[in-house]
Amino acid sequence: MNEKMIKTAIMGFGTVGSGVYEIIRDKSFAGETGDEIEVKYILDIRDFDDDEIKPMLTKNFEDILNDDEVNIAAEVMGGLHPAYEFTKQLLEKGKSVVTSNKELVATYGRELLETAQKNNALYMFEASVGGGIPVIRPMTVCTKANNITAIAGILNGTTNYILNEMFKKGKDFNDALADAQAKGYAEKNPAADIEGHDACRKLAILSSMAWGKVVNYNDIPTSGITDISLRDVAYVEKLSSVIKLIGYAMMNDEGKVYASVSPMIVPGENILSDVNGVFNAVMIRGNYLGDLVFYGKGAGKLPTASAVVADILDCSRHIGAKKHNIIWEETDEKIIADANEQTMTFLVRCRDNAQNIEKVFGDIEFVPVYDDETAFLVKDIKRGRLNAGLEKINGVIHALGVLDIR
Repeated sequence: MNEKMIKTAIMGFGTVGSGVYEIIRDKSFAGETGDEIEVKYILDIRDFDDDEIKPMLTKNFEDILNDDEVNIAAEVMGGLHPAYEFTKQLLEKGKSVVTSNKELVATYGRELLETAQKNNALYMFEASVGGGIPVIRPMTVCTKANNITAIAGILNGTTNYILNEMFKKGKDFNDALADAQAKGYAEKNPAADIEGHDACRKLAILSSMAWGKVVNYNDIPTSGITDISLRDVAYVEKLSSVIKLIGYAMMNDEGKVYASVSPMIVPGENILSDVNGVFNAVMIRGNYLGDLVFYGKGAGKLPTASAVVADILDCSRHIGAKKHNIIWEETDEKIIADANEQTMTFLVRCRDNAQNIEKVFGDIEFVPVYDDETAFLVKDIKRGRLNAGLEKINGVIHALGVLDIR
């Protein structure tokens, strides 16, 4: 076998970037690709004392861009800028780029995929949604014979850990968050996680993948878990269920997508109810294959880095060949459906009396737990009608939807 060396660059040498380097350094890939992988450049604005990586370090992006030996770059810098500019320039040069940057893919994915296609390069982002969980590639290859009808996912390990602590150990939200921060599961500023923004970007990518059209994360209704209390836990446990932050998307009969990120009640018989700790899971429903579930660690240095390296290997197999990128269509009309038209079951907490509640909503199921408030299930109701009804009852605390994908 005539083995040659595939030269790569790593842009960003933080947690994930250092993991990418370690995997490439420690494992031979010649038996899998026919070629060895070598890191030629590590781009970072910082200085490092590590003698091993010093020969590869550069602060000049042009070194990577203008080196014809470099065929593939891993963008693991994070953020939008300069990650977007660097990625686009590399793709325009015909160099393939792989990334773990969910914000970049969710914001500029369509444009970067199109740029890659025009320049016979690849833009790959397996690590951007599930960290080490393979979900993008199976959606690209294994579900091709299916029409995907729905997606439901636990897409953020931090919030899953917090909610798990509330249910399993009776901690209130603030104590569970502090514990997550102490263990390194939550950032000092956890807003992107606990307010749902991280999960929203991932859902936008999955939805764009599923239906081949750009789903703008700014159009997805998003709420986090900051209002979830131990009282919610008590009500939901009485229903033999749990609460998870769920990214949910479903194609309706008109070809539009109901999409949301919100805390939802997950019944005990649903497999997602057993996803605990910092683990993530994505459930995909196809019209022929039924339900597929992808489960694993959605973050972490080596799990995420392993997905980045897998994309590097995929790119290396296609050097010199015609590239076939995913394409997301940009439509004039928004693909996101009106959330008010979606039919769901809801658990409502309020401080009104049963007589008035029944007058507004008709046949409902009360869930008695606390004497100083009322909780009830209203089944198969459009969200818009629910909201209109809530305006007619007193002391509404909040309403939680019930996940109905089984």
